[in-house]
Amino acid sequence: MIYLRSLVYLAGQITSAIVVSLLAVLFFFLPALARTRIITQWARFNIWSLRILCGITYRVQGTENIPDEPSIIIANHQSAWETLCFQLIFPAQSYLLKRNLLWIPFFGWGLGLNRPIAIDRSQKFRALDVLVREGKIRLDEGRWLVIFPEGTRQEPGAPGKFLAGGALVAAKTGSPVVPVAHNAGVYWPKSSFLKYPGTIDVVIGPRIDSEGKKARQINQQAESWIVDTLSGLPITAQAPNQRLPGPGYAGTTPGLHRNYTGRYIGEPGKTGGVDFFGPEFWIDVGHDKLFCSDQSGQ
Repeated sequence: MIYLRSLVYLAGQITSAIVVSLLAVLFFFLPALARTRIITQWARFNIWSLRILCGITYRVQGTENIPDEPSIIIANHQSAWETLCFQLIFPAQSYLLKRNLLWIPFFGWGLGLNRPIAIDRSQKFRALDVLVREGKIRLDEGRWLVIFPEGTRQEPGAPGKFLAGGALVAAKTGSPVVPVAHNAGVYWPKSSFLKYPGTIDVVIGPRIDSEGKKARQINQQAESWIVDTLSGLPITAQAPNQRLPGPGYAGTTPGLHRNYTGRYIGEPGKTGGVDFFGPEFWIDVGHDKLFCSDQSGQ
């Protein structure tokens, strides 16, 4: 069933990309932000389709940390999902992406009309100059920048090295950085077309002011927050009927289930968790309910 649902979603994704890209091309004469609103409908349709067909939903924490001014989003990269959903969470954005993506028929045309910053990764120093120059232009236009400093998608639980390109733009322009952590790769893996049902967590961190800071400082601060936050998110799909260990199991409950170290081990409205690391109490934070009768988890 997961295979069939994923296949139907893929068919809809491709078809909708063609339709929306053609619309964007037909209305190329519109202002950039108007074209962005058209293209964003594709992202909206895909997120809706994922919920209906594949059972993938999401929840966002930290929306109060979104600044009013154009900012630079620095986020971990696990899936194609975040490139869709960020369009619904944040104001109009420009993405840093590989130039060859613009050559893909229909899909690339739509990307090109959405004011991305396209770089040639084989020319690293020139790519950095392009990023800083074009990034400043996009920010001055009132757009946000979305940068994935790991460069490519990573497996859940294994963050990659954070490159400092986005932090350099922040240092050069004085724009704030908004760190974002998520676990989309758990439900939409990077190396599989299968989509697994569950709830993706998106956590928006406190803004990082860049005034008077060097790029290295900004990058380290963003990386530290993201990696630390990721350590508290599940790295495997939640099984709907999986039971918590021990005789104190209390069934389906609302609230986030965490152990006393704060590691996330369950989801609202679901039974059990899959991230148990040793002899700890299992509690429902929202209701202070003890799931195991002792610290051994037995």
